[in-house]
Amino acid sequence: TRPHSVILDALSISARNLALYGKATQSDLVENPWSADGHAINAADGNRDSNFEHGSCTATTMQNDPWWRLDLLDKYVVTSITITNRKDCCPERLDGAEIHIGNSLLNNGNSNPLAGKISSIPGGRSLTFKWKKERMLTIIFLFKNNKKSITQVLCSFTWNSSVVLGKNVALQGRATQISLHGNGFASNAIDGNKDGVYGHGSCTHTVNDLNPWWRLDLLKRHKVFSVVITNTVDSVPERLNGAEIRIGNSLDNNGNNNPRCAVISSIHPGFSTTFECDGMEGHYINVVIPGRQEYLTLCEVEVYGSPLD
Repeated sequence: TRPHSVILDALSISARNLALYGKATQSDLVENPWSADGHAINAADGNRDSNFEHGSCTATTMQNDPWWRLDLLDKYVVTSITITNRKDCCPERLDGAEIHIGNSLLNNGNSNPLAGKISSIPGGRSLTFKWKKERMLTIIFLFKNNKKSITQVLCSFTWNSSVVLGKNVALQGRATQISLHGNGFASNAIDGNKDGVYGHGSCTHTVNDLNPWWRLDLLKRHKVFSVVITNTVDSVPERLNGAEIRIGNSLDNNGNNNPRCAVISSIHPGFSTTFECDGMEGHYINVVIPGRQEYLTLCEVEVYGSPLD
């Protein structure tokens, strides 16, 4: 079975795709593990392309009771799920598949309560399951097919919800930076105080370095949903223009070679700006001003995410 998209919704004011922030796994992998095809994460990559050969669908081998599971890393209220089937081949393989939602990993999650059953979905089309009220709190989403010897495939999975994604994990981390000017300690950016007046003692400050950087060690790997940066009011706020936010697990080049989440074009003096990082995985968060000699000042860095380890 090769569903092209799965969308979950929750009672919300503004919904977004929580699947992008989860961890996906499945009962088996049909392709060479070094290939991009068939991996469980393909169903949670935000790509709804329903052609399996385009590389954004999952696939198991032919087996008894194949399953795909998403760990949302937290509990959410589920009100709807939408599944889109594969278009280029064999959409009938999805017939009879079940959706289970719950908090248990017993029997790989297959023992969680039954939330819906797919009779059939035409190739490339979508089917939505809705519930009139909050159905259940969930940490595990399971997509299961009870048929024996059948291949199960998902091409996309989306869950929309307004539930706050994670907490400010920066408060429990450890901060360091390239250098120190005055009392602008690296830890000042994760003290929970957004006061943008440098003289009040809650902002960081480096000396005039080439490629100055500040780094947060989250102490373990996290899914990072967003980073919030608060700029200084009085310590030349435009110095932050062009800074980059980088997230990853490497300390090469002091962490500045990790993948980039965002570039800070500008932040008004004393204001905070949120940068969406779409569930990037990382142990370290860097703010670096590349390509020029500059002072780096940060008055608060908030990181919203969930631990993976």
